Amino acid sequence: MKRLLCILPWLLLCLPSCKPEHESPYQPTPYEFPQPRFFPSVSIPADNPMTEEGVELGRKLFYDPRLSGREGDDGIRCCASCHHQANNFDFGGSAGLHHSVMPLVNLAWNTTGLGWNGGVATLEDMVLAAVTNPVEINADTNRVVRYLQQTDDYPELFYKAFGSRDITFINIERAIAQFVRSLVSADSKFDRYLRGEEQLSHDELQGYLLFVTEDGADCFHCHGGGGNALMTTNLFYSNGLDDHFDDPDDRHSVTGNPMDRGAYKAPTLRNVAVSAPYMHDGRFGTLDAVIDFYSDSVKSSATISPLMHHVMQGGVRLTDEEKAQLKAFLNTLTDEEYLNKTEYSQPQDF
Repeated sequence: MKRLLCILPWLLLCLPSCKPEHESPYQPTPYEFPQPRFFPSVSIPADNPMTEEGVELGRKLFYDPRLSGREGDDGIRCCASCHHQANNFDFGGSAGLHHSVMPLVNLAWNTTGLGWNGGVATLEDMVLAAVTNPVEINADTNRVVRYLQQTDDYPELFYKAFGSRDITFINIERAIAQFVRSLVSADSKFDRYLRGEEQLSHDELQGYLLFVTEDGADCFHCHGGGGNALMTTNLFYSNGLDDHFDDPDDRHSVTGNPMDRGAYKAPTLRNVAVSAPYMHDGRFGTLDAVIDFYSDSVKSSATISPLMHHVMQGGVRLTDEEKAQLKAFLNTLTDEEYLNKTEYSQPQDF
């Protein structure tokens, strides 16, 4: 009996593990999310924590036309078909859409809904909306899952990111959302100025002063400023573009509030110089046209935002010199590192 008791522990070590098959040994690497100076704190969804593997999988899916669930079709699209890194992950055009494409930048800090009207709640939901939209990727989610499951590369990548080689559309949403959350722009000339690392020129500084004063260009109420480095409040405004409204997809379509007719999200002004065309319908092709509008062509309406303080005089009435100074400041918001960062670019294996 004593001999049996001595060899029993050794026998137990030799037995195969009884760990349940559903337990996965995968160990994803937590993603170190940056916290730029002068940015508010960020909150990552608890049900989709960011990992290095998840972000990299999302990056691959973002650029891969196979996200359409088909191959060899001239009409196939992926996220990058409409969101170009060089254009602030904007399109540089309307892509045939009812509304112009919004840039994908610093969306990890956006908690007020996505799109011009805020009708999409989360980045995960945005992926589903884009993939199934007939004028975007135009794909069937079940077909996408079946197609990616048959590829040589994706099952292993999904395992590394989520612990399962069985691909689901939920995990497709999560991966792309992780990648989009990782798109952080925080190193423009203006950022370096705020950090005390670089000086603005005279015209750039005068343009900044115009930006943040009510008796100047009066931009800061909707787009923030030094105290709000996101350069947007992420809120919705009727900004005087029109005096009557027939767009079925404005903010009113989400809230049902009649005072939201003609209201749209104030987009971030980060990298605005490379994000043309401008406004929800892309009506302005240049920054000069936008500045001219806010200076001289604002229209009054029953729903115009009360923050449009100069509406009764048609705008802020800038001089030509002030317009040039404001534009000089807006150009300081261009973040060349962001527009060229390898970690955000198309993977080399494409």
